[in-house]
Amino acid sequence: MPNRSIEIDDDVFAFLQRHSEPLVDTPNAVLRRLLLSDEDSPTGKTAVRKSGDLLPIIEAGLAAPGDKLQHHQPRRQLTHEATITADGWVELPDGRAFPKPSPALKAQTGSEINGWGKYIHIPSGRVLQELREKVRHI
Repeated sequence: MPNRSIEIDDDVFAFLQRHSEPLVDTPNAVLRRLLLSDEDSPTGKTAVRKSGDLLPIIEAGLAAPGDKLQHHQPRRQLTHEATITADGWVELPDGRAFPKPSPALKAQTGSEINGWGKYIHIPSGRVLQELREKVRHI
């Protein structure tokens, strides 16, 4: 299949960046994943995104898809929430999803921040780092 070029504006490009996995997805891969169903794809398959870093925690039974994560910033009086997806990604309320907790929390706070150490897994009351350590010792 020949490659074709299209022009997109800055807002569309920013959207593609928010929905891509850095250094993995091309703009075409993001568009294919978001726009094509199995029957629309010439190969009959849609692009499947890589598993997120929380998948081992789900597989160990320490978290479940749909579980909420939370980070509270007391000085700014802000609380940030996110949801764990079935494939181990962190999904923000605005629909953006990240394979790792730290970039997700950075998107919410605007600062470099350790998502593993700051996101609290609401059902267990533990920070993600504790759950990750438990998985390593299983």
